[in-house]
Amino acid sequence: MNWKSYIKSYQSYLRIERGLSKNTIENYTFDIERLCNYLDQHAIDISPIKISEETLQQFIYHIAKEVNPRSQSRIISGLKSFFSYLIFEDYRHDNPLELIEAPRIGRKLPDTLSLAEIDALIEAIDLSSDSGERNRTILETLYSCGLRVSELVSLKISDLFFDEGFIKITGKGNKQRFVPISPLTQKYIELYRNTVRNQMSIQKGFEDTLFLNRRGKQLTRAMIFTIIKDLAVKINLNKNISPHTFRHSFASHLLENGADLRSIQLMLGHESITTTEIYVHLDRKFLNQIMNTYHPRK
Repeated sequence: MNWKSYIKSYQSYLRIERGLSKNTIENYTFDIERLCNYLDQHAIDISPIKISEETLQQFIYHIAKEVNPRSQSRIISGLKSFFSYLIFEDYRHDNPLELIEAPRIGRKLPDTLSLAEIDALIEAIDLSSDSGERNRTILETLYSCGLRVSELVSLKISDLFFDEGFIKITGKGNKQRFVPISPLTQKYIELYRNTVRNQMSIQKGFEDTLFLNRRGKQLTRAMIFTIIKDLAVKINLNKNISPHTFRHSFASHLLENGADLRSIQLMLGHESITTTEIYVHLDRKFLNQIMNTYHPRK
C-alpha cells in the first residue's frame, strides 16, 4: 500500500471507530499530507511502514522554520496519532515519533467580549435587510447557547424544543447534548423564521436547516467568521474575535455570575473538565471573591 491507501484507511478508522467529525478528520489528514509533500519535494521514496525517526526529525526541523510552536505541536500530535494507528493495525511495531518532543506551549486564552461589546456588535447590524435579521439571530444564538460554529451552521429546525426550553446540539464526534435556550433568543429565532426564512426559496435537502444563505442553502463556517469580523471593524473593536469568542464569553460570563464548572462543561459539550478550565480562566480578584464568600474561615 502507498501513503494514500494508509491515509484512507486511517480516515475510516477516525470516522467509524473514533467517531470524529469531518472537520477534525480533515485536520488530521492535512498534517499527514504535509509530510507527504515534504517527502516528494526532497525525493524521498519511502512508505509509512519504513519511514525512520531520522527522516521525521528532519521534517520537524523543516516545518519549524515555517510555522509557530503551537502549529508544530499540533502537527507532531497528529502524526503520532497516525503512527499509533499503524501499530494498532499491526502495520508497524514502533512509533517513530515516540521520542520526538513537541514544543512546550502555554495555555492559550482567547479574547472574551464584555456584555457591552456583544451588545455593540449586535446593534451595529443593519436590520433593514433580510440578512440583518438573520445575522442578529445568529449572534444571539452563538452567545446565549455557547455553540461551536459547526454546531450553529448545522442547527436544524427539528432540533428546537422551545416548549421545553432546550435545543438539541450535535457536537464533535456526533455526540448529542441538550442546551438551554433563553426566551429572548427563542423570540429572535421565531422572528427570523416567520419574517425572513419563510419567504425564501429553499433548496432541496436544506428544508430543515435553520440558518440559510440567500440561495436557500446552509451557511458556511467561513461566512459566520466574515459576518463577525465585518461587525468588529464597523464598531472599531480592537480585538481579534471569531465565532469562538462568543462561546468563550458565554462560559466566562456564566462562571463570573456563579455557575459551576460542571454545568458549564455539560452545556459546552466538553468531554473533559480540564478543557472547560481553559475556557473559563479566572482572574485573581474573582478567585479572592470566591474564597471570601464560600470559605468558612473568613
